[in-house]
Amino acid sequence: MADDLSASLVLRRGALARVGLERVALVEAVAELGSISAAARKLGLSYKGAWDVVQALNNLFDTPIIEAAPGGKTGGAAQVTARGRAVVTAFRRVQEELDAALAKLDASFSGEPAADLFWSLGMRTSARNALRGTISDITPGAVNGEVTLGLATGVSITAILTRRSIEDLELAVGRPAIALIKASFVILAKGENLRTSARNHIPGVVASREDGAVNSEISLDIGGGKTLVATVTLDSANALELAVGDKVTALVKAPHVILAVE
Repeated sequence: MADDLSASLVLRRGALARVGLERVALVEAVAELGSISAAARKLGLSYKGAWDVVQALNNLFDTPIIEAAPGGKTGGAAQVTARGRAVVTAFRRVQEELDAALAKLDASFSGEPAADLFWSLGMRTSARNALRGTISDITPGAVNGEVTLGLATGVSITAILTRRSIEDLELAVGRPAIALIKASFVILAKGENLRTSARNHIPGVVASREDGAVNSEISLDIGGGKTLVATVTLDSANALELAVGDKVTALVKAPHVILAVE
């Protein structure tokens, strides 16, 4: 029946969704077909949409969920890691328990349908990049403080937050956090020994480039299965002659980094 109570499991860290049914289905399809493009076709996703999911999952876990070599829309080899298989197994077990609990709950209501008593609450962010790490340093100040987040890859990201925000979020060294960075806040540069006012210099290799009429979306492999996405003008991408395999540096100002915690 259309009014039957149902639920969609989403595993979260704090307010940020980590794994939902759609993402798990993609991981399962990649495991079955050995290709991201084939998995995308099976699920009715665009190739870019599937890659976005893979990048987001790999960014939010300590180790990659899917290891893949980009092969364009014709497909490249991809495999689900042991960590990815464990995530899928855990998700499905929890989903089974949740379905059983909901069936029991729904049967216990004799008046108002149980489905009318529940609301699905969630939070979404417009930030293109969400990178999980561990706070490695906090430098307090009278008004603002610097908080440094260390990623598993050895890369550090520094954010400038108000003292009140640091206190409200209960930030502390050793605590996990997620850095949110809008793609438009990421500046790309080539060359060595760069001298800029940007606090964060993140080295990477161009993994993909997608051009639009005005802007280009550049995905950088920053190591450890982590990806950082930048949106730059098409003119800038052409001027830098950005191509897959190029070594570049992503520059991000510390005030442009937002931190989220559990």
